[in-house]
Amino acid sequence: MASIRELHKQLIQKERTAVELAESTLESLQALEPKLHSFLSVTADQALEQARQVDAKIAAGEAIGMLAGIPIGIKDNMCTQGIRTTCGSRILQNFVPPYESTVTQRLKAAGAVMVGKTNLDEFAMGSSTENSAYQVTANPWDLERVPGGSSGGSAAAVAAGQCPIALGSDTGGSIRQPASFCGVVGMKPTYGLVSRYGLVAYASSLDQIGPFGRTVEDAAILLGAIAGYDPKDSTSLKVDIPDYASSLRPDFKPRSKLRIGIIKETFGQGLDAVVESAVTKAVEVLQSLGAEIQVISCPQFRYGLPTYYIIAPSEASANLARYDGVKYGYRVEEADNLLTMYAKTRAQGFGAEVKRRIMIGTYALSAGYYDAYYLKAQKVRTLIKRDFESAFQQVDVLICPTSPTTAFKAGEKTDDPLSMYLSDLMTIPVNLAGLPALSIPCGFDEQGLPIGMQMIGNVLKEDVLLSVAYAYEQATPWHTRTPTI
Repeated sequence: MASIRELHKQLIQKERTAVELAESTLESLQALEPKLHSFLSVTADQALEQARQVDAKIAAGEAIGMLAGIPIGIKDNMCTQGIRTTCGSRILQNFVPPYESTVTQRLKAAGAVMVGKTNLDEFAMGSSTENSAYQVTANPWDLERVPGGSSGGSAAAVAAGQCPIALGSDTGGSIRQPASFCGVVGMKPTYGLVSRYGLVAYASSLDQIGPFGRTVEDAAILLGAIAGYDPKDSTSLKVDIPDYASSLRPDFKPRSKLRIGIIKETFGQGLDAVVESAVTKAVEVLQSLGAEIQVISCPQFRYGLPTYYIIAPSEASANLARYDGVKYGYRVEEADNLLTMYAKTRAQGFGAEVKRRIMIGTYALSAGYYDAYYLKAQKVRTLIKRDFESAFQQVDVLICPTSPTTAFKAGEKTDDPLSMYLSDLMTIPVNLAGLPALSIPCGFDEQGLPIGMQMIGNVLKEDVLLSVAYAYEQATPWHTRTPTI
């Protein structure tokens, strides 16, 4: 699959039309779908209509933006007006939103062509995309393995070339971990940089929408299109959005001294040796490019996982209370009274992992336990944030593995929730602190599975983060490899 820049050049030089690009993408998507199960719905008619509009502009001599005519997959927890949005849950199996999310509205305005809605763990709760009520997505590098989660459908689609770019959402690593497992670039922006209006909520203080791309530049272009203030989102930040793509260089100039910190607490017990080796070699590459490397301690980093699994389920407990069978979504037929209808609807509509997290969250918020669990977790969250603030007084970018392991086999961890949760060990603290971070391929294990390196930036320093990632990418071959399916 060509990059956004290459596809844009083909369109404006009239080497191919947007309709031809959409048709070839849809054909490739459908051919691979029986093996991958990346998409919950394919929007062929809408895609071709959007492509025709782009072709009409080109024919009229109008200038088009970088994303005009570019096919894109959208995670199925972002509302798309008139197009089914399920969140991978039975409880929303027939929900058709009457409004458009801000990010998809901005992509439409930019001329991007949505080819479909991608699969996910139900309500974005999971690390393997095995919790979807509809299908299990396969990893393009090994069809017996998971693509990660919860944005596994988007990551797998980009890795396999079903679409050049895609959007995901990240609550505790749901963009970066599948990006690592699938060997693509995935980025979680600063909290508030991208509007959450129209994103179906899981944990509102943690959720953030972000891009997937085969390259850093593709991710940068997509981020630039969706970022920016939105009055419909009370957490949206009023900040100027730079041209992320234009600042990318194959070196660290004109930055005289780039300081990179290696998070000490992310190495050691529990980290696969092959992952540690790949990240260590990647750091050596950065050092050879002129970066100053130092080891940084973030003592509270290790408490991110237990903190997250108090705060996120608590917020989920409140957010998912709206699915009661009354206003929208699934409703049972056989119920004698209102309370029975509530109970049966939620029992049949929600999957096991969603029920588990609702129960954890409700317990943590209940009388007598709020101070012991939820309030204490919020205090630890503040300590984690302070660790990062201290670290960024010493360095510009922090580095650690994205995930402790490469992709595991489907079914391997479904009966062991704690083991599954540990796959987000490295990514969760970033969400708790609201920082930007991305995962970039940095090697492969002996089985040919991708390894991801996580780069973490300070608040609103996406430009620095992307420039460092781009310099590393240009100095290494990992992004040029593609899976054979």
